[in-house]
Formats: sequence, structure tokens, C-alpha cells
Amino acid sequence: MYALSRGMRPEEAPRIGMLAAAAFLASVVHFPVAGVSMHFGLYGLLGILLGKRSFAVVAAALVLQTLLLQHGGIVSIGVNAMNMGVGALAAWGVWSLNGLPVRVRSFAAGFVGAMLPAVMMASEFYLADYGKGFLAVTALYAVVAIAEGTLTMALVDCFKRLKPEALAAAAA
Repeated sequence: MYALSRGMRPEEAPRIGMLAAAAFLASVVHFPVAGVSMHFGLYGLLGILLGKRSFAVVAAALVLQTLLLQHGGIVSIGVNAMNMGVGALAAWGVWSLNGLPVRVRSFAAGFVGAMLPAVMMASEFYLADYGKGFLAVTALYAVVAIAEGTLTMALVDCFKRLKPEALAAAAA
């Protein structure tokens, strides 16, 4: 995390803090999908707006989730941070594909940011022989990933109109 956050400028701190708070709040709101409790993570949006710094923000939001709400558990913070942080970094990579239209990139970044952590989690449980049901749950996460891709696309549209420089900040 240190290497990804190295060189942070003091003027970036308020934006990073606000996005960490937004990711934490998004993860608190749970909704049922086919009887399973799901939530947004905003990892795609974090990847778009924070780039390589998104990994540390995801880890901080997970620590808050664990300590304040007892979601996830202290023992699993490392693997959760890896799964979800990789999702945010992958979303940054998708967003960086400049040959595609902005709406396609933003939807894809939101989708990948939500879906990749779900696939990684299901794969880890499968490899640990914890159960094969997690692979089925991954299909449910596709519904959430589509919704998160749509939300990310809408939010990027808003940023594009209201504060376009925020979309270029991650590239810096």
C-alpha cells in the first residue's frame, strides 16, 4: 500500500477522505438479491477517481467496516483488502483504456470493480474446499456488478458535467 500511495500531495487528502467515506457508506446499505444480502462497494468509481491510491482507500474503508460494524472480521481484512483493492486497481486499468467511449469505460470500470472481487472471493473459497455454493453466489454478484456499472456510469456523467478535472486527477 505504501508504494501505491507514495508521493501523495496534501491537497489530495480531502478528496481521498471523502471518497473513503462514500465507499464506507455505500457498503453499509445492504439489499436483497435472490435472498442474499448484497451491497455496493464503489470500487470502480474509486479506481476512476483515485487511480493507484484506490487500494489504500479500500483497505481503510474495510478497517472501518470491521471495527465499527463488525462486517468481514479482523482475521479476513488482509484477503478482503486484496480482493477488493485489486478490483479497484483493475477498474483504474479499464478506465485508462482511452480508445473506448467514456460511458463504456465507466460502465466497464464499475462492473469490473464489483465483479472481480466476487470472482476472487468465490475462487478462494473453492480452492480452500470451503464449499462450491460460492460459485453460484458469484452469479448473483453479476446483478450487483451490472447495477454498480450503471451507477458508476451515471456518476462519471455527473463528474464530466460538473467537475471534469476530477476525472483526470487519477491519471496524474
